[in-house]
Amino acid sequence: MNAPAPKRFSMIREFHLADWFTLGNAVCGVGALFSSMTYLAAGEVRHIHFAAALVLAALIFDVLDGRIARWRQKSSAMGRELDSLADVISFGVAPAIIAYACGMQGLYDRIVLAYFVACGVSRLARYNVTAETLSEGSGKVKYFEGTPIPTSIVLVGLMSLAAAMGAVGEQLWFGRVLLGGFTLHPLVLLFALSGSLMISRIRIPKL
Repeated sequence: MNAPAPKRFSMIREFHLADWFTLGNAVCGVGALFSSMTYLAAGEVRHIHFAAALVLAALIFDVLDGRIARWRQKSSAMGRELDSLADVISFGVAPAIIAYACGMQGLYDRIVLAYFVACGVSRLARYNVTAETLSEGSGKVKYFEGTPIPTSIVLVGLMSLAAAMGAVGEQLWFGRVLLGGFTLHPLVLLFALSGSLMISRIRIPKL
């Protein structure tokens, strides 16, 4: 007997409408990375604004995918994992790379930005494993523990504002300090604060 032909594109068939919006989130995040790298290569500030705009677009996709999932009453474990992976790119890695492109390139800056991304990853992982408990059987999470990773859009907006005012590179706000021969830009501490709030136990009501 002939073996049945394998199902092609079976994973694609399992995608719900909301999942396509989640992929839009991820694509925008990757676009923000490309724009940041283009700024480093070309030095044209408009690419920082493009990167910030793409992170904002990712946020819109992130909001819409949740609303669509609730509207269609179709959600899945794969959709939740997909959402977390997209969020890591758009609201974790992309803001860190935008900050790096804007001038936070010292050794301590890199450590802080890596810490920020690690906090975002940890925050999403904690949410995924505790979502069922936090929903208390209702199927809907009533609050977040720690600030959600999309709040990094505030930092992205700040970087875009700095770029618009010419406060990038050597002109970065608050200047720089040398510690043990390595550079720290005090502005990067906002990323340390944001990351720490993500992994905190602060309860944030979910709207």
